[in-house]
Amino acid sequence: MIFVGIDIGSTASKVAVRGDADHKLVMPTGWSSKETASTIVNKLLDLGIDVNSEDVVVGATGYGRVAVDFADYVVTEITCHGKGGYELSSNRDCTIIDVGGQDTKVIKIENGIVSDFLMNDKCSAGTGKFIEIMANRLGVEIDDLFNLAKEGDVLPISSLCTVFAESEIINYIGEGRNRNDIASGIVDSVAGKVAQLFSKFMNSEYVILTGGLSHSIYFAEVLSKKIKTQVNIAENGRFAGAIGASILAEQKYNKELSNNM
Repeated sequence: MIFVGIDIGSTASKVAVRGDADHKLVMPTGWSSKETASTIVNKLLDLGIDVNSEDVVVGATGYGRVAVDFADYVVTEITCHGKGGYELSSNRDCTIIDVGGQDTKVIKIENGIVSDFLMNDKCSAGTGKFIEIMANRLGVEIDDLFNLAKEGDVLPISSLCTVFAESEIINYIGEGRNRNDIASGIVDSVAGKVAQLFSKFMNSEYVILTGGLSHSIYFAEVLSKKIKTQVNIAENGRFAGAIGASILAEQKYNKELSNNM
C-alpha cells in the first residue's frame, strides 16, 4: 500500500508519500487550491502513483483540503500537524510551533495525542506571509532577509497589523535606516508575536519548529531567546502536516480494514 498525505496551505502545498519509496513534494498553492490538487495528481503520476488505484490511500489537510476531491480521508490541520510533529520529534511528547503562511499554531502533544493548542488571528503579523511581504519590500528573498538580520541590530516594529507594520518599514526606509537593522527588526517582530502565542506553554520541555520557516536556524535561535526554551528544527519540518495526513490515512485505512474482517 502507498499512503499519500496532501497539505494544501494558503501559500505552499506539500505532499508526503509513504510506501515502497518515500517522496516529498512542495509547490506554490497559487490562486486556486483546485488547480493545485490537479497538479499534485499529475506530479504523483510522474512518480508512478495513481491516486485512483486501490493500492493508494490519500489523506488531505490544510487550508485547501476540501479541494482534494480524490482524498479518501479529510483531516483537520491541528490533528495532522500534531501527528506529523510527533513523528518528527521521534515520537516524544513535545510542543509544536508551526509558522504558516496565514496563521501560526502552537500544539501540545501528550501521550502521542493533541492535548491543547492555540492559533493566532489571521490578520496578525506573526506569520510567514508577513516575512514574505517585508522581504519583498526590502527587495530580497526570505533566506536573504534572515542573512541580513543576522548582521543587524533590531529596529522595533510595534504594529500588530501587517498593513501598519509595513508602513513602519516604509518609514524606516525613508529615513535611510540600515537595511540589516530593518531586517533584524522584522524577524524579531515575528518571533515576538509567536512567543506571545507560546506563553501558555512555557513549561514545555521539548519544542519543535515546523512550517515554512522551520529550515531557518537563525529564526529558531531568535525564537529560542524569546521563549527562553530551546527550539529544535527538523529536516522535514515544513512537511509536518502532509506527513501527519499520510500517517492518519494509514491508521484510518487499517482500522476500517480491521473492522471489516
